[in-house]
Amino acid sequence: MITNQAILFAIFLLNGIIIGFLFDIFRILRKSFKTSDIVTYIEDILFWVITGFIILYSIFTFNNGEIRLFMIIAIIIGSLIYLLYVSTYVIKINVTIILFLKKIFYKIFCIILLPIKMVLTFLRKIILKPIDFVIVNIRKVFKQLFTKITTKQLKTKKLNTK
Repeated sequence: MITNQAILFAIFLLNGIIIGFLFDIFRILRKSFKTSDIVTYIEDILFWVITGFIILYSIFTFNNGEIRLFMIIAIIIGSLIYLLYVSTYVIKINVTIILFLKKIFYKIFCIILLPIKMVLTFLRKIILKPIDFVIVNIRKVFKQLFTKITTKQLKTKKLNTK
């Protein structure tokens, strides 16, 4: 009986460590990627659902659905052991790896986009330059026409007033 409870204590201690690691996964994601408040709320709900599933699965699988105080204590101790002794290293290592991978993927993405940017720039020069040239010249012509008309109107008004 005591060995059975010791094994259960070790199993739920391991559950606590797993829950601590799961908590760190969400912390790593938050440190590596900017997320909005809504995404953070969804992550929190997801964490608690997964945690609840892990605990309930373990209770039903290893202890026939009986909840004992020592199992809760083992989960808390396992989580604390993980969070106090392992968590900082796991977070630092994983955040560093993720940020490094983000830089690599960004550079690869820029290299892939370079030919596309060059083609778009070339097409802009071919298509937009002539259109821009025509629009600028039309503006000049209309501006000159407008100034001629307004100066003629002003001259005729001056002559009419004399």
